[in-house]
Amino acid sequence: MGHALMENRNGLVVDAELTLATGLAEREATLAMLDRRSAKSQRITLAADKAYDVEDFVGSLRARKVRPHIAINGSVSKTGKVRKTAIDKRTTHHPGYGISLRCRKRIEEVFGWIKAQTGFAKVEVQGRPKVAAAFGFAIAAYNLVRLPRLIAGATT
Repeated sequence: MGHALMENRNGLVVDAELTLATGLAEREATLAMLDRRSAKSQRITLAADKAYDVEDFVGSLRARKVRPHIAINGSVSKTGKVRKTAIDKRTTHHPGYGISLRCRKRIEEVFGWIKAQTGFAKVEVQGRPKVAAAFGFAIAAYNLVRLPRLIAGATT
């Protein structure tokens, strides 16, 4: 599985990782990428989809002093009970929470571009190191394609 950590202001990917597909791979990769980034910044928020709305993960974020801007998983069980969320009211009432939820969808543009433009819909190489290298090059290419637009927008 390919994982990417994107900064929301400019839409650039700041970290990427390739893992084996397990039930916890997405959350473990996210925490690993955050650990590599957290020393470089004082204030971090993490926007993620509702699959990350798990108490252990949210607790791990708070322990790292990362604000969890995670979509609430309000699914209903077969018995009709609404699933309990790990995101509290102090987070959802913050104005930045709604902005983060809108911006988090931009990560899908990264993966869509990679699949369409770099042929990553079906990987042509075998072996984890080669796939990781190809994924890293695809992420770098996305950032390079995005940079001229950002520079042009900054000068106008």
